[in-house]
Amino acid sequence: MNRTLRIAVIGGGIGGLTAARALLRRGFEVHVYESSPELKEIGAGVALGPNAMKALRWLDLEAPVRSIGYQAPFQLLRTWKGRMISKTDATLAAQRFGANGCTIHRADLLDVLAQSVPADVVTLSARCEAVTTGQASAAARFTDGSEIEADLVVGADGIHSAVRTSLFGPDAPQFTGKICYRSVIPVADLPARRIEPYEGLWLGPHGTLVIYGVRRGELVNVVAHYEDATYQHESWIAQCDRREILDRYRRWHPSLQEIFAAGDIWYKWALYDRDPIPAWTKGRTTILGDAAHPMLPYLGQGAGQAIEDACVLAAALARLDDDPVGALLLYERSRRPRASRVVLTARARGDDNHLVSPIAALRRDVAIAVRKRLGADVTGRGEGWIAEYDAGSPGALAG
Repeated sequence: MNRTLRIAVIGGGIGGLTAARALLRRGFEVHVYESSPELKEIGAGVALGPNAMKALRWLDLEAPVRSIGYQAPFQLLRTWKGRMISKTDATLAAQRFGANGCTIHRADLLDVLAQSVPADVVTLSARCEAVTTGQASAAARFTDGSEIEADLVVGADGIHSAVRTSLFGPDAPQFTGKICYRSVIPVADLPARRIEPYEGLWLGPHGTLVIYGVRRGELVNVVAHYEDATYQHESWIAQCDRREILDRYRRWHPSLQEIFAAGDIWYKWALYDRDPIPAWTKGRTTILGDAAHPMLPYLGQGAGQAIEDACVLAAALARLDDDPVGALLLYERSRRPRASRVVLTARARGDDNHLVSPIAALRRDVAIAVRKRLGADVTGRGEGWIAEYDAGSPGALAG
């Protein structure tokens, strides 16, 4: 057994720190290189489905995540005018899939992950600009001119990954014609002083609204999707005027105007889609998370898929630690088909959420209700295959 492998993880976000945690628990030598001067995340929420929570359970992180997260008692799906399409008891997920989901502030999740690894395994202000991979090792070069060498390099450096570009060339993102607005609002600032009247998923023509609690229910995270072909800026940190959101959703249920008005700071970004790529691994370097499979947010699976990647990567290396190149290929065989399917399903879900025709929307809503009533699916939207997956089980490895 060769647990002395030196593994360099490029990126100290959710995927990179989860990978570090998973690899350290398997006994490997790991170092994380993060471009920012501190480990921090943007002020936004993140949804962790049952699949993500089971993966965190394998890493002994489920309890600390739940302690700072939020668990809604029901999953609520409404039309843009407020009619209830479905109401699903959250305990059904635990019964069917082995875990409930959880929503959490991204910064809180990152804090839990950062605290789960020794501080000395993370180097800050280290922006990777390129990687090379050889027969016996791989190397990463940083913008300050420094270089590091390791037995393996794992690119967890996000949607604009320098590692992925080095291995496979630049990606070709396509603008979807959809944009997002987001804000995080203290619950105390809401007119009703509580989350319940608003939380859940709202579906309407040309738009989707997602509202859920974070930080033990003290804050509410709002993400408002809308179709707009004129705005094509992808940055998550561009602010916009609150009046724009109020105007965009003026015909939606009146209660939503109250929550929009309570948000002091709103951000706006354009949604770009990427096709699944045919390979993640080259030699002694691989990628995970958004570097490998950036996806639209309509399934709330971006963070969950990165966490799954981390668990399966560590398991593959533990199984084939005397053949690290073979282990990376085993990881890719095990993860790429599933992650690619999630990418394509998220794309289709965005179109399904934004139906303009009242007749098409009614058919969608009836189909959801029928699937739920027949017991074919917990939520009625055909996503049970995502939630039932267990990244820590032996079956997660292909072959």
